[in-house]
Amino acid sequence: MSTKPIVVGIDGTPASDRALEWALDEAVVRKCPLHVVHAWTFEALANWTETTEQQVRAESAAVLEKAVRKASEQRQDLPEIVRMSLRGDAAATLEKTSEGAAMLVVASHTGRRVRQIVLGSTSMHVVRHAHAPIVVIPVNDHELAESTR
Repeated sequence: MSTKPIVVGIDGTPASDRALEWALDEAVVRKCPLHVVHAWTFEALANWTETTEQQVRAESAAVLEKAVRKASEQRQDLPEIVRMSLRGDAAATLEKTSEGAAMLVVASHTGRRVRQIVLGSTSMHVVRHAHAPIVVIPVNDHELAESTR
């Protein structure tokens, strides 16, 4: 049994759901805790909506709860699961959260090629900067087709 957790980043997409499922299985095999991370940002002047920081935080908690519930439904064995709703850029948040982890699991980027080149991606950032081994779950053919539309 390891005390080092597996950290998985989620964002509510089908690709991140698959990353969470993979991480759940791996945490059971390794008998270690699983930290499920959802990063969120809130800039009052930049968002131009009537959304408050508390609403964004609550939405993040809901994304975590929904993803964990869905991934856990059909499983008999579950690791200790820690839900982490953290304010900050996803890439930087996952990089920091990977400190002391057994591994970091993320889904690969499903955005258009231009967006990947211009803005970068969370998975590309953590592959370069994380403090633990990385597992990147690839997009499937359906997600790839959707992202090119």
